[in-house]
Amino acid sequence: MILTGTLVNAAAVIGGSLIGLAFHAKIPTRFTKTIFQGIALFTILLGVNMGLKSNAFLLIVFSLIIGGFLGELLQLETKIEKVSEFFKHRIKSKNAKFTEGLTTSFLLFCMGSMTILGSFEEGLGKAPNLLMAKSTMDGFSSIALAASLGIGVLFSAIPLLIYQSMLTLFADFLSNYLNQLVIDNLTSVGGILLIGLGINLLEIKKIKILNLLPALLFIILFSLL
Repeated sequence: MILTGTLVNAAAVIGGSLIGLAFHAKIPTRFTKTIFQGIALFTILLGVNMGLKSNAFLLIVFSLIIGGFLGELLQLETKIEKVSEFFKHRIKSKNAKFTEGLTTSFLLFCMGSMTILGSFEEGLGKAPNLLMAKSTMDGFSSIALAASLGIGVLFSAIPLLIYQSMLTLFADFLSNYLNQLVIDNLTSVGGILLIGLGINLLEIKKIKILNLLPALLFIILFSLL
């Protein structure tokens, strides 16, 4: 299977990030801070909209509890941050927000409903129209994010490529079992994670979103059962 939509999406993030980095040192901090807060508020709005896609509240709660327990057990956030720091040292970046830029961008680009639906669309053998539209949106978003957070945003294209490829291949493998219920439940959990990300971006409270990522796997499992 040719992962056209995901490859185009990753390229859009890289291209947008390069443009944002070109303006990174030229935009005053007060402007980037305000822009960043706007992105955070939009992230919360998007998360609420996605979170209401499903009313399978019991499955969602169980997925978040068990997923969070597993994420803490595996220390996902710590390990992902170490991988980010590895990239930072490899490219000899002095950007203090490198890890924040990479993880924030990855979550923002990959937890949305268009990621899930678009990857499933391509995995089920259809034209990747949703991922193409998402690529345009992510390209523009990465400009603002890179201008605010720096080069870490560019490197978020790597986990994006891996995550969306896995979703697409997963959809191809389980094409006979996926239905609207599974998609809605998965979208809802993704929306809850986006709300948490928005809260982090506004610096209201630090939530370990990366440790909650296994909830996405459990909501699929519970929905299929």
